[in-house]
Amino acid sequence: MHKTNSIIMQAPKMAIFETAANLELWPKILPHYRYIHYLDRSPNCNVVVMAAKRSGIPISWTSEQVIDAEKVEIRFHHLKAFTKGMRVVWTFHDTPGGIRVEIMHDLQFRMKFLAPIADMIIGGFFIHNIANKTLRCMKAYVEARANKVAA
Repeated sequence: MHKTNSIIMQAPKMAIFETAANLELWPKILPHYRYIHYLDRSPNCNVVVMAAKRSGIPISWTSEQVIDAEKVEIRFHHLKAFTKGMRVVWTFHDTPGGIRVEIMHDLQFRMKFLAPIADMIIGGFFIHNIANKTLRCMKAYVEARANKVAA
């Protein structure tokens, strides 16, 4: 399964990157996130339990987060739950219209014969939807803050 979501944000690249990297902030600015619990914490690598909801359906997973300030990239590796093994990469690219923030999800399903159904349910119904909401809400947050600074 490979899913990509992206959006253009009108804010400084590092402000967007720092907001995306700050998981403590997510439940405050992303209404579909229920909580983030840290299991292990360091400046550049964290292990967290993340919980969100999709159309009222609660989901949660455990993930390792790597914050790579040099590459301006955030990587997640899902460690537990149905998405165990999934790799998620957030990238931030300058474009003439603003900063393109992209989230790529890659997962090799463990039971290959279920892959088409799992791709539709896990990939389409859950991941694609939640990632789009995450990007839209984060865009609103960082752009509102950027406009306050500029005003």
